[in-house]
Amino acid sequence: MGSKKRAKPSRGKKRARPCADQALALEYVRAWAHPAPPPEPSTADAGNSFLPPQAARMARGGGGNVLFELHSHSKHSDGFLSPSALVERAHRNGVKVLALTDHDTMAGIPEAMSAARKFGMRIIPGVEISAVHSPRQIPGSGEPVHILAYYGMCGPSRFDELDSMLLNIRDGRFLRAKNMLAKLNTLKVPIKWEHVMKIAGEGVAPGRPHIARALVEAGYVDNVREAFNKYLGNDGPAYATGSEPFIETVVQMISRTGGISALAHPWSLKNPDAVIRSLKSAGLDAMEVYRSDGKVDGTPLVLHK
Repeated sequence: MGSKKRAKPSRGKKRARPCADQALALEYVRAWAHPAPPPEPSTADAGNSFLPPQAARMARGGGGNVLFELHSHSKHSDGFLSPSALVERAHRNGVKVLALTDHDTMAGIPEAMSAARKFGMRIIPGVEISAVHSPRQIPGSGEPVHILAYYGMCGPSRFDELDSMLLNIRDGRFLRAKNMLAKLNTLKVPIKWEHVMKIAGEGVAPGRPHIARALVEAGYVDNVREAFNKYLGNDGPAYATGSEPFIETVVQMISRTGGISALAHPWSLKNPDAVIRSLKSAGLDAMEVYRSDGKVDGTPLVLHK
């Protein structure tokens, strides 16, 4: 029997036009990101007179795009730029809506929002919270997981409750970093605490990227990737845990404080099925799909779930 040929997908297939509800939602997003009075309706808009003029154009396939960046870090965690410099760079790259999601701190949000006003941009107050997935919820065990939290323009409600969790995680980062340096010293790869803290910056809780950069500067590895692969990765000989809460606790905290929760970089998880099931049961709202470098596409994973 001859095998049937698979039909090739049509490359020239046009994208379906958004329905009226989708167009209206797009218009609201666009109006929020580009605050400006809408243009006068033309006779061509008469068929969609129940929609705002710009939304009517979107329903016909027109309208401008709004570029979002929903995951970014500043010098308040492991980024290289100040919040204002980060906003300026995002502006130069055409971003209209930027979420600042530093690790376990929201300290950079006020500066970012102030800078964004100069460029007509919008800032989504956010934070990337360090957590751990442990099916039996045994402290000090399990897989590291990062949960993104997004809030409205006024920030989280019950801020003191969220801030207390973040402070506890940051305190654990100092202990964790010292434990990592102790393990590196045992491996005959000594790194000075002062070196790591200089890289991290004043008032910043040290993380693995700071230790990785110290390893590079000390000449033990050629680059940050090698530092993680050789020493600092989740299964590396110098890896250590901090005081990260369980993922269920984090998702529930985000919901309780008025935020939207999203799983960060799910493709990097060792056991994504179990993690995603637990997060879904806890009320997770979303997850990241694409890596910033474009090399790994998380869409199949999301669709599979």
